[in-house]
Amino acid sequence: MVKRALISVSNKDGIEDFAKGLSNLGIEIISTGGTAKALRNSGVDVVDVSEVTKFPEMMNGRVKTLHPNIHGAILAIRDNESHLKDAKREGIKFIDMVVVNLYPFCETVSKPDVAVEEAIENIDIGGPAMLRAAAKNFKYVTVVCNPDDYDSVLNELKTNGSVSDETRKRLAVSAFRHTADYDSAIDIYLSDALLSEKVKRLSYNSGVSLRYGENSHQTASFFKQANYKGPTPSNSVQLHGKALSYNNYVDIENAYLTVRALDMLEKNCPAVAIVKHNNPCGVATGGTLSEALSAAWDGDPVSAFGSIICSNRVFDIESARWLDGKFVEIIIAPGFEPDALEFLKNKSENLRILEMKDFAEPLNPDPVFKFVSGGLLEQTLDEGVFAKWECVTKEAFPDSKKELSAFAMIACKCLKSNTITIAREYRPGYYMLLGMGAGQPNRVDSIRKLGLSKAGENLKIVYERESPDCSFEDFQRNIISECVMASDAFFPFDDNIIFAHEGNIKYIVSPGGSIRDSEVIETADRLGVSLVFTGMRHFLH
Repeated sequence: MVKRALISVSNKDGIEDFAKGLSNLGIEIISTGGTAKALRNSGVDVVDVSEVTKFPEMMNGRVKTLHPNIHGAILAIRDNESHLKDAKREGIKFIDMVVVNLYPFCETVSKPDVAVEEAIENIDIGGPAMLRAAAKNFKYVTVVCNPDDYDSVLNELKTNGSVSDETRKRLAVSAFRHTADYDSAIDIYLSDALLSEKVKRLSYNSGVSLRYGENSHQTASFFKQANYKGPTPSNSVQLHGKALSYNNYVDIENAYLTVRALDMLEKNCPAVAIVKHNNPCGVATGGTLSEALSAAWDGDPVSAFGSIICSNRVFDIESARWLDGKFVEIIIAPGFEPDALEFLKNKSENLRILEMKDFAEPLNPDPVFKFVSGGLLEQTLDEGVFAKWECVTKEAFPDSKKELSAFAMIACKCLKSNTITIAREYRPGYYMLLGMGAGQPNRVDSIRKLGLSKAGENLKIVYERESPDCSFEDFQRNIISECVMASDAFFPFDDNIIFAHEGNIKYIVSPGGSIRDSEVIETADRLGVSLVFTGMRHFLH
């Protein structure tokens, strides 16, 4: 039963309606300073906290609720005889609900050039004390720190005459989490401002156990980052299929970021990424989603078996039907046409279907982290494709291939280094990843043993399907000669250029920056290869 509520909020969104609702239920309202004034102005009867404490608010509001008549009223265990005797002796009347949110410290320190003195004045003292006291005594006291909870709490009171045990538990955890995050923000700011010391505190919640980790003998869990905004696998909605695994989350991230990276192309068109073992094995754009899907699949039909597919368009029935008879693990899209969703659900009960409604929203600009034993690495996102566009060879690099080059480099930045990609313009204005080599200690192996041989294997499948009026050798050489090869880092030796030329590659983009750049350029000139330096490396570890 809630008979008395203490309300003291900095964020006054919704508080007037909430307080009116409480008052209409016969609940006495105690309040402080600006909150009391706002509630009175809206017609709510309010008891000033100074009437309860018998002390005035003082020291510019620094001291107002830190008093036994407040904290004893919150912390008293209602079925403890000793507590009841103490309360009766001191004339303490219980407070059954605490509605508090804190001074806007985070908002204050986010302002440019904020003074330390201003930041310190926005460190709440009494608020966290009341929240923690009420949360500690959740068996008897309802604590509300988030305006989003006002309606549900009020509805419970109207319907049941009380707040349920489960709700009080949930709100108590929310309050402790809120004060923990608040103290963490203060620690981070003051460590830097007062000690010039960098501190990083991360907050993750809603943890769920996964079936296992990367391998079946490893245990694993997934946690959501608190208050993370924007498109992310953790904010997507699973529409169908069995639960996601550890490896699924890693692959979904790669697939989504690959498709989003294609936004940097000038032509905004349907795009698809197909990921296997945390590497895109197929990437393509197309005039329609199904065309992009087909072209991406042609990038490596063998590896696409059991893959994860991500599209930047609502998944349509044509694309769903194209996948008939093809085994895939997961499909991610901004949405699904109803008939496409039904078709895919019938395809397999295990197929995971994920809807990421905020797909096109800006990526969260926060840094990214990687844990290592005993430490944490932090870095900014790898944004951009080229820092410059400098053709360094006698053989000119056609402007008409610059967009294809961007596509090739985008694919490069989403693959594990050392990476090379071979990209094809399979139809005017539309591109596909034809071959790639990734994760090799030796970049030559990425070119000679993987990228070029994979491109040849994929073209063989296309050749047999299309049956052109020429030999396969001519078919392959003609197509490769119009492709662009991209490297995620500089070429340490000219053998990279030699092997690319032997595969009939004529157009190459690379960051440049090797001490042997002149040797690489000289070899390219001798072989008639056109080479561009971009000035931007894209390692992905």
